[in-house]
Amino acid sequence: MLTFILRRLGTMGLTMLCLTFAVFFLVNLEPNLRKLAIQQTNARATDEAIYSWLEKNGYRDPFIEQYAEWLGVWPKDPLIDEETGEARPRFVYCDATTEAKFSGILQGDFGCSTNFQTNVGGKLFPALAATGWLMMWVFIVMIPSALLIGVLAGMREGSKTDRSLSILSIGTTATPEYVSGVIFTVIFAAWLGVLNASAASATSKGITFNNFALPVMTIAIYGMGYIARMTRASMVEVMTAQYIRTARLKGLSFRSVVLKHALRNALIAPFTVIMLQFPFLLTGVVVVEVMFRYQGFGFTLVQAASNNDIDLLLGCSIVSVAVVLVTQLISDIGYAYLNPRIRVK
Repeated sequence: MLTFILRRLGTMGLTMLCLTFAVFFLVNLEPNLRKLAIQQTNARATDEAIYSWLEKNGYRDPFIEQYAEWLGVWPKDPLIDEETGEARPRFVYCDATTEAKFSGILQGDFGCSTNFQTNVGGKLFPALAATGWLMMWVFIVMIPSALLIGVLAGMREGSKTDRSLSILSIGTTATPEYVSGVIFTVIFAAWLGVLNASAASATSKGITFNNFALPVMTIAIYGMGYIARMTRASMVEVMTAQYIRTARLKGLSFRSVVLKHALRNALIAPFTVIMLQFPFLLTGVVVVEVMFRYQGFGFTLVQAASNNDIDLLLGCSIVSVAVVLVTQLISDIGYAYLNPRIRVK
């Protein structure tokens, strides 16, 4: 198991390096750099002024050198003010280093947000914490409900309960977040008036049921159906296995057969699906947080992309890559724990 984990960690490191290189290249394309230069200088700046600003701020350095500096494996040279001859930061509103030293992602320096005019870490990590609370409540609602629906539907294949729960699961899976979010807003905020249509106050005044229920419901409903369908299919397969029939013939009660023999084996496939919900829900988080004005990771990512905030966009991308890779590693380890045959191999 230890060898497997070390091998996967090496693969994760290489994958993250390749993906961050591709994102860094795309973000630093010439149109994006020109937009950044125009934002920092003047909307009517000439091509010469734009080129001069990019050159003075290090955006014309060799690409590999810029990427290595961003990673923190190449020392950053200080920027020199042409008028005073003194070292200066790239952006005056950030506490950037003015010394030649290693200062990048590996050292915890994510750069400077030009849109929010602060260090990227000061904006990114509070947004991640806000999204973490959202996702925690989503999983608290989604996972038990989905597993219960899937187990109840799979226990007696073809029954009225199975057909009803299957229709419900298919309906929720087929409804994207931007549709269910609008439906819930109309019903609970506009018609009934029991919930707030905006979750903006959740990040400033605190989380309450009124300002937090709609985004949690919107994300949970979409993922619930998929997990329930996978649980139902796995439960149906397990309930028809030979050892389940043997247990029934020995006189064990139906409840005992389900809880002690069928349930653990039936949860192997759903566990993998549950862990894969983390990267899938990143997309839903972006849609839902923008829809309900919840200032978390998804809202910050959209703000960074809309305002050409290069460093913040890079910070969001590396977090997304890390979340996907770590959840896949946990999924593989959990799958091996639940399935002894994987550990033997």
